[in-house]
Amino acid sequence: MTSAPLLVIVDAANVVGSVPDGWWRDRRGAAERLRDRLAAEGLPQVAPAVEIVLVVEGAARGVESVPGVRVESADGSGDDRVVDLVAAARPARPCLVVTADRELRRRVTALGADVTGPRTAHP
Repeated sequence: MTSAPLLVIVDAANVVGSVPDGWWRDRRGAAERLRDRLAAEGLPQVAPAVEIVLVVEGAARGVESVPGVRVESADGSGDDRVVDLVAAARPARPCLVVTADRELRRRVTALGADVTGPRTAHP
């Protein structure tokens, strides 16, 4: 019996916003660059048997999935969508959420997810 692969959920707005590189001028483009980097490089600090989900919101909605990264556009709050994804996966599947948002961290750890900071996805 094989265990379910680790589900890695990336809070795109928080990760993109952690680096002051002008992302605010093109939020969608910044989310696409993060998606492409995740698809190409994965998360080197995390086991290779993972499924990566990138949660986008606001101006970044509509970014499309690519092989290796499923993109979820939040209808409202990106944080709420992250919590919904964790709730749907737990406890059957291990989850790792990539964010620095303290309140989001609190919400997902209460559901049993692990959390890591933005540098995991945006070195």
